[in-house]
Amino acid sequence: MSTLAQKKGFGAVLWDYLTTVDHKKIAILYLIAGGFFFLLGGLEAMFIRIQLAVPNNDFVSAGLYNEILTMHGTTMIFLAAMPLIFAFMNAVMPLQIGARDVAFPFLNSLGFWLFFFGGVFLNLSWFLGGAPDAGWTSYASLSIASEGHGIDFYALGLQISGAGTLIGGINFLVTIINMRAPGMTYMRMPMFTWATFVTSALILFAFPALTVGLFLLIFDRMFGSNFFDPAMGGNTIIWEHFFWIFGHPEVYILILPAFGIFSEIFAIFSRKRLFGYSSMVFATVLIGFLGFMVWAHHMFTTGMGPIANAIFAVATMAIAVPTGIKIFNWLFTMWGGSITFTTPMLWAIAFIPSFVAGGVTGVMLASAAQDYQYHDSYFVVAHFHYVIVGGVVFALFAGAHLYWPKMFGIMLNEFLGKITFVLFFIGFHLTFFIQHFLGLWGMPRRIFTFLPGQGFETANMVSTVGAFFMAAAVIIMLINIVITSVKNEKVGNDPWGDGRTLEWAIPSPPPFYNFKQLPLVRGLDAYWLEKMEGKKGMSPAEPLGDIHMPNNSFIPFVISLGLFVAAFGAMYRAEHSWGIPVIIVGMLITLGSMFVRSVKDDHGYHIHKEDLEDNNDKGVKA
Repeated sequence: MSTLAQKKGFGAVLWDYLTTVDHKKIAILYLIAGGFFFLLGGLEAMFIRIQLAVPNNDFVSAGLYNEILTMHGTTMIFLAAMPLIFAFMNAVMPLQIGARDVAFPFLNSLGFWLFFFGGVFLNLSWFLGGAPDAGWTSYASLSIASEGHGIDFYALGLQISGAGTLIGGINFLVTIINMRAPGMTYMRMPMFTWATFVTSALILFAFPALTVGLFLLIFDRMFGSNFFDPAMGGNTIIWEHFFWIFGHPEVYILILPAFGIFSEIFAIFSRKRLFGYSSMVFATVLIGFLGFMVWAHHMFTTGMGPIANAIFAVATMAIAVPTGIKIFNWLFTMWGGSITFTTPMLWAIAFIPSFVAGGVTGVMLASAAQDYQYHDSYFVVAHFHYVIVGGVVFALFAGAHLYWPKMFGIMLNEFLGKITFVLFFIGFHLTFFIQHFLGLWGMPRRIFTFLPGQGFETANMVSTVGAFFMAAAVIIMLINIVITSVKNEKVGNDPWGDGRTLEWAIPSPPPFYNFKQLPLVRGLDAYWLEKMEGKKGMSPAEPLGDIHMPNNSFIPFVISLGLFVAAFGAMYRAEHSWGIPVIIVGMLITLGSMFVRSVKDDHGYHIHKEDLEDNNDKGVKA
């Protein structure tokens, strides 16, 4: 096979994506799958807001509302925000450190397919007897008592997806530790790479807690164990501990890469080095460390006692300090800079006040005495949407506009991008700002309707109108993607003109081997340094030679498919005779694929030096 052969035809492209181990194509897979689940979660959010638009609404029934509410939270956190963050990590981080791929390309592919099949499994619950209905946190008393298979879909689906995320996190850690280009010391790594590094460490330590919790839940529901049944000597509060020991670091797993994206944007579009780089690195690491010491602030009202409450309150307030350091550093980066108000920069500037508002309410909730008043009210809903939407979703929109030309070789339309921004920004604040007041006026979370005369009518209607603004913004973003893809106007390696890091030094989209010769990194903002010296690209750190590349593999897809099949058998084994055989078949598919992978000698292939000389870096794809 010619290493630079161009594949044609839909079938060939589909097969290429099903078997790819190239981090850039896996990034596109994460982007498509995460984007699909984002739209699904958004649709569920719209149903919630339509139901709450007016008092005594019967748009959906109480039971269905619980399912929509549960699936909205679960989908947005696990199946939309996480994979979209992973899309940017995959697309950008290996390029930023000057690597040719991640450390384990096969595992990278396996991580994606596990996530994908877990997400599909969870969403099949809609068609197979009802979705989970115990809230996205699935608190034990509710989830143990829940009828039907909804919670089983939740536990098994998240278990499969979570395995994929854990594999991805370990892969990124090894990549950053071992595969940095010559000269790329830790303190020369771009902020987004640092964010990926700390996030991956958080994944490594946080996800096992969720894994254990889900195992106990599966055992309680399927085998009648009593980990969470107080009547049988179990303890429901233990689920909350397991869940939040994972769940609070999860918030930082989402927000740290967002901070990384914004750090890149502020530096690029202020045409300045990021202010206080070393303090930003320190703050990122500190947030990661403190993130594990605050989980029980979700549980102030469970009766842990004043000492535990006080300790977690203090730790939670402390985590505001490194976050504050970051905010000031971003402001100082812009101060005196030559700012260009591109679409990514607008999202970044809007992020600061939006996220600070979420942070301020977070400090309010961190006070245990106050939390007794706010707990389980709409104030909490407003708070975490200000953090997750005002932080993470803003970053996803900003990152999509910033890195679209690098991933696809085409720019998104700036005018449509700004319309998306304006609509979403207005809609976001309309929807969630008023919810702080709804909470303070006494509206509880997770209720499916409210009575007239309680004083909630106007605020809920305003909130629903805001949600339609956000929906319109997302539709315009999709139109933007379609229009620019059809026009297909190609851009160069540094489309924004002010790229500072290594990913802007190579063609857009990058060739499948990323770098012909590994670059020599001579300082922070390596590409900017070379540009300032009048050079076109990066100085190479090695002579031109053969490049070793991994072969594509269909095995990750099959391993994941086997677990997907086995999960169905596990769920239905009690009521159907075919349950046990299906488990066996599924596990045979998975273990058989692993065995094939073990015995098959797959040494990859080489791109020869002569091919690289002929190719002349046109960004040709394999």
